[in-house]
Amino acid sequence: MGDYLRIQEMLKEGEAYAGVILGKNGEPDYHLVLLADEASDVSWPAAREWASARAGELPTRRELALLFANQRERFDRVWYWSSEPHETRPPLVWGQNFASGIQTVYGRPFRGHARAVRRIDVG
Repeated sequence: MGDYLRIQEMLKEGEAYAGVILGKNGEPDYHLVLLADEASDVSWPAAREWASARAGELPTRRELALLFANQRERFDRVWYWSSEPHETRPPLVWGQNFASGIQTVYGRPFRGHARAVRRIDVG
């Protein structure tokens, strides 16, 4: 509970705490914070630039799944970009549909939505 309260105090206006992402392969756990703004009708390169300009990053696939579970009401029921290109088909990038919860890939020029996140180390 102490970490949760500490993170709540660190939130900026309009941000929302999404939860903890457990580290994999020796990586540390971290807290995920959803930033306030949203971009619409943006290609993947534009979405990455947009997130960076807000001192954030596009969420990973795992982070999108956590956001869908814990902060779904803060998203339009449309498709959002992730930060992850497809492993074997790099022209395609993963994203998540916030109406159905399905994750799928689209080409980088596709015009989707974007949200930015920031990460806070546990501990």
